[in-house]
Amino acid sequence: MSKFDWVKKAKTQWDQTAEFWSERSKQMWDKGSRKEIIPFLDKHLNQGAKILDVGCGDGYGTYKLHSLGYQVMGIDLSEEMIVKAKERLQAIPFQQADVVDLPIESHSFDGVLCINVLEWVEVPSLALTEIRRILKPSGLLCVGILGPTAGPRGNDYRKVYGEHTICNSMMPWEFLQLAKEMDFQVVDGFGVYKEGVKKQHHEGLSQELKQALSFMWIFLLQKVGD
Repeated sequence: MSKFDWVKKAKTQWDQTAEFWSERSKQMWDKGSRKEIIPFLDKHLNQGAKILDVGCGDGYGTYKLHSLGYQVMGIDLSEEMIVKAKERLQAIPFQQADVVDLPIESHSFDGVLCINVLEWVEVPSLALTEIRRILKPSGLLCVGILGPTAGPRGNDYRKVYGEHTICNSMMPWEFLQLAKEMDFQVVDGFGVYKEGVKKQHHEGLSQELKQALSFMWIFLLQKVGD
């Protein structure tokens, strides 16, 4: 049996879903599960900061940052996603690249936006190491990690038959532990919940229980050290 190639399989999977994703990304960023992310990040960034959008998809989130005056660049594993992104706005540099091997100089970005990426890579610690490398000292990292109630968890079902699957393999509380071990400090964060989950359902719960109920948890972290 040939060795399972996670990166190749992931790239193929995202290439195949590029059209589907692009049809829905604007709604997601403007009115859906990602609508609060850009305003949240904007509160913590200096005007004109240099931001890398890791896992930019079709580039709509990158475009929203660009429209606020930030210097932005987008990268994605999927070539088809990058094609979609370049069609959106030629003024933004988009490039196909793997988060574990970024073609970017060390200490070159003020911030990184990384939504629903780190939980999908084979070894999240390697990806976070690479993101840390390209961040300036005290740089900010905004990460979104899918929670237990997210629909994509269902993609992992076939593992019960011993099949290899590409799916989100890390929960929010696991990412938090990893980030602390890699010298990131928590600055802020919030939960995103499915329709039907009201504030009174999670208000007063511990953060761990809030994350257990979440569709996605958004972390804002600061790099500590060099």
